[in-house]
Amino acid sequence: MQSLVTSVHLTVKFNGCVGNKGVRYETNNLDFKVRTDGTVYAAHPVHTPSKQTMFVVTAWDHQTLERWETMVRLLVGEKSQHSGHKQKGKKNASADLIQQQSDTLLPWRQNQNSNGLRRQKRDWVIPPINVPENSRGPFPQQLVRIRSDKDSEIHIRYSITGVGADQPPMEVFSIDPVSGRMYVTRPMDREERASYHLRAHAVDMNGNKVENPIDLYIYVIDMNDNRPEFINQVYNGSVDEGSKPGTYVMTVTANDADDSTTANGMVRYRIVTQTPQSPSQNMFTINSETGDIVTVAAGLDREKVQQYIVIVQATDMEGNLNYGLSNTATAIITVTDVNDNPPEFTTSTYSGEVPENRVEVVVANLTVMDRDQPHSPNWNAVYRIISGDPSGHFTIRTDPITNEGMVTVVKAVDYEMNRAFMLTVMVSNQAPLASGIQMSFQSTAGVTISVTDVNEAPYFPTNQKLIRLEEGVPAGTVLTTFSAVDPDRFMQQAVRYSKLSDPANWLNINATNGQITTAAVLDRESAYIKNNVYEATFLAADNGIPPASGTGTLQIYLIDINDNVPELLPKEAQICEKPNLNVINITAADADIDPNVGPFVFELPSVPSAVRKNWTITRLNGDYAQLSLRIMYLEAGVYDVPITVTDSGNPPLYKTSIIKVKVCPCDENGDCTTIGAVAAAGLGTGAIIAILICIIILLTMVLLFVVWMKRREKERHTKQLLIDPEDDVRDNILKYDEEGGGEEDQDYDLSQLQQPETMDHVLNKAAGVRRVDERPVGAEPQYPIRPVIPHPGDIGDFINEGLRAADNDPTAPPYDSLLVFDYEGSGSTAGSVSSLNSSSSGDQDYDYLNDWGPRFKKLADMYGGGEED
Repeated sequence: MQSLVTSVHLTVKFNGCVGNKGVRYETNNLDFKVRTDGTVYAAHPVHTPSKQTMFVVTAWDHQTLERWETMVRLLVGEKSQHSGHKQKGKKNASADLIQQQSDTLLPWRQNQNSNGLRRQKRDWVIPPINVPENSRGPFPQQLVRIRSDKDSEIHIRYSITGVGADQPPMEVFSIDPVSGRMYVTRPMDREERASYHLRAHAVDMNGNKVENPIDLYIYVIDMNDNRPEFINQVYNGSVDEGSKPGTYVMTVTANDADDSTTANGMVRYRIVTQTPQSPSQNMFTINSETGDIVTVAAGLDREKVQQYIVIVQATDMEGNLNYGLSNTATAIITVTDVNDNPPEFTTSTYSGEVPENRVEVVVANLTVMDRDQPHSPNWNAVYRIISGDPSGHFTIRTDPITNEGMVTVVKAVDYEMNRAFMLTVMVSNQAPLASGIQMSFQSTAGVTISVTDVNEAPYFPTNQKLIRLEEGVPAGTVLTTFSAVDPDRFMQQAVRYSKLSDPANWLNINATNGQITTAAVLDRESAYIKNNVYEATFLAADNGIPPASGTGTLQIYLIDINDNVPELLPKEAQICEKPNLNVINITAADADIDPNVGPFVFELPSVPSAVRKNWTITRLNGDYAQLSLRIMYLEAGVYDVPITVTDSGNPPLYKTSIIKVKVCPCDENGDCTTIGAVAAAGLGTGAIIAILICIIILLTMVLLFVVWMKRREKERHTKQLLIDPEDDVRDNILKYDEEGGGEEDQDYDLSQLQQPETMDHVLNKAAGVRRVDERPVGAEPQYPIRPVIPHPGDIGDFINEGLRAADNDPTAPPYDSLLVFDYEGSGSTAGSVSSLNSSSSGDQDYDYLNDWGPRFKKLADMYGGGEED
C-alpha cells in the first residue's frame, strides 16, 4: 500500500541567541522543501511506499556561517496530525517531530471473533527504519521498540539476527531481550554499507517460538561527508591554434562517494583560474555537469602562447559553494601547431661558385625562417628550382637540423658551355598551409652560381677504336692515327702521346700526332690475341698546371692468312702384325682458321718404296683417314711411317710427319699380347728370360732375410735373463732429471760437500753415530763369485744371495754417505734417516716407522716384521 502526500506537514525552526533572522533552510530530499519561515511542504505529489519517511533539514546562518541539522521523521496515515518542534542545537542534532500515540511496533497483533476463537491475521509489513550516518550519539541510540501483544500473557524474549547483528560486522545493532527496544551501537557509514536486513524473533522463556520472525530493513541516510575526487590530478589536452569558439578540448571527471541521487553526490564543475590570461582571461569554459572543456574565445596562437594551465573545481551539493564540498584538479591545455606561417627566405638573393666537372658539391646554403613548430611538417622546408636550370645540373636538399637548403651539383657543369647559372628557387613546407593562409612574397629567391674553369684531361673521341688488317704485316707499317682532343678551348695547351699498355710490344705511337705504326710482325696465332683481337692502351697528356691525361684503347682485329702448316696426329700408334680390323685413325691440327685448314689431304711418300709397299691410307672424310697394313704379315717391331698432310689454304701448305707404329702379335680379340708388346719394343727372348731370373733371385733374398729376422727374435727371447757384471746399473750414473731447489738453496756452504782431509774424527766416533756426509770406513765385504751361466732353476737362490749381500754391505746404497741429488734447503720437518741400518738383522725396533705416515708404510712392512728365516 502506498500513501500520497500533497500538503504541508510541519514547521521547523532553529533559534539562536539572536533569533532565527537570516536563517536559510534546505533538505536532502528533493521531494520536500522548506520555506523561509521553516514550513516543510511537499514539492510535488509524493508516493511513499511505507508509513513513514525520513529526511534531514539543514539551517544556515549566512552571517555567522553556523550550521544546524535535524532529522525529520514523517509518519503517513489516514489522519495525520503534525506539530512543529523547535530545537536549538548543532550539527547532527536529532529531533522527533511527530506526535504519535506510541513509538512501539506491534507486528504480531491478534484479533478475536464473536465465538471467542482467536484468528491469526497476516503479519504486518514493517516500514524501513532510517538511520542517519555519522551520528554523534550518545550510543547506544534507540531506533525502535518491538513487542508482541502476547507479552501480557507470557514472558517473551526478543532477539535479532542478520548482518550487523550476529553476522559481520557484528553488534552494530542490539535489542533488549525483555523490552524489545532496538539500538544502534555506533556511528553508521553509508559509503561502507547503505542498508541492513535483520530479522526479529520472539520466543518464550523455554525458547519456543511465540511469533513468526519479521523482517526489519534499516537504511543509512546519506550525509554530505565526502568530497568529490578527480580521477586524475592532472589532465592533459590539446587544441589547435586558431580554433573557433566552441571547439572541444578535453573532459575532466570527478566522482563523489555520497549518494548520487541526492544533492550530496551531485557534482558541478567550474574553472577557477586560467594561466596565462592571454589574449583573454576566459579562453575556455567548462560544462558544469559533464566536465567538458571547450574554447569560448578566439585568438589561440601557438607562436604567442604554447600552453595554458587551467584549475578546475568540482563541488557537490549541485555546485553550492556555501555548503558543498569541493576539490580541484589541473588541466594542462597545449596549443598545437598548424601551418599558419609560410617559410620565408632571409634574403632575396644568394650566390655560389662551383668548379666544372665536379658533382655532389654544395655551392650555396639557403636560409629560411619559419615560426611554426620546429622539426614538424609545418616547419620542415621543401625547396624547388623554378627556372634557370633546364638541364637539371642542380638540386636543393634540406638540412634536417638547420632547415637550410643546400644547392648541390648532381650533373657536372662545363665551363666551356656555361660560365654562370641564374636560378629562381621557391620554398614551402611539407604540410600544406592552413585554410586562409597565403604564400609570402619572401618565399621566392634568386641564386647566382659561377662556374670556374679547371684543366680538363684530353679525351679520345673514339674509345675504343677498332681497325681490321691481315696478320703478318711487316714492321714499320702505319696502321692508323689515334689522336685525342683537349676540351680546354680557352687554354693554349699541347697534347703528347705515349704507350700505356702493349702486351706483345708490337706497336709504336708518334708522341706529337698520335700515329700508330707496327714495331714487329703481328701474328694472329700469338697468345696475346683474344678472339682474333689485339688490344693496346695509349695515354694522351697535356702540359697544363697541373697536367691532365686521358687514356684510349685501340683494338686491332687480325685477319687470318695461311701461315701455319698442318700437324699429323697422333704421333704414335699400335697395330697387329697380321691384317685384320685393327687400323690406325689419323687426323691433322692446323693453327689457322677456316678457310686455311681442312679438308686435309693425307698421302704416303713414294720414297722409300717400302712405305707404300707395306702401308696404305684410306680417306674417311675431310679431317680423318685410316692407316693400315697392305701386306699379309709384318714382323713385330717399331716402324717410322712418313705421311704428308696438305691443308686447303691459298696457297696450300703441307708437311711430312713421322708416325711411330708398333707392330706386335695379337690374341684372338685383336689385342697385343704382353710378350708381343715387349718384343715390339725391341727385346728378344733371352732378354726376357734374364729379367725373369733376376726377379726370382730378388724374391728369394727377401724370403731369406725374413727367416733370419724371425730366428734372431727367437734367440733374443731365449737369451740369459741376468746381465753381465759390467752392465750392472749400480756402477753407472743414471741421470733422470734435475729439479731446482726452493728459495733456501741460494746460499749454502759448498764446503760441506768436500771430502774430509783426515779420518780421525770418524774413527774415534762412538759406535752407532755417523755423519750423513761421510762414507763408512771399514773393510768392504767380498761378494760371492757369480756363476757365468746360471741355471734357470737357480734364479731364486741367486736373488736371495744378492739380497743378503746387499743387506750386509754398508757400501751398497743406501749407505750413510752424502748422496746429493739436489739441494732443496734446510728446515725439513722430517727427522734424519741416517741412523737406519740397511741390515735386516739385529735387535733394533723399527715399529716407530708405523707412526711416520703412509710414505713410510713400505719401510715399516720391510723392517717391522722381524728377522728373516
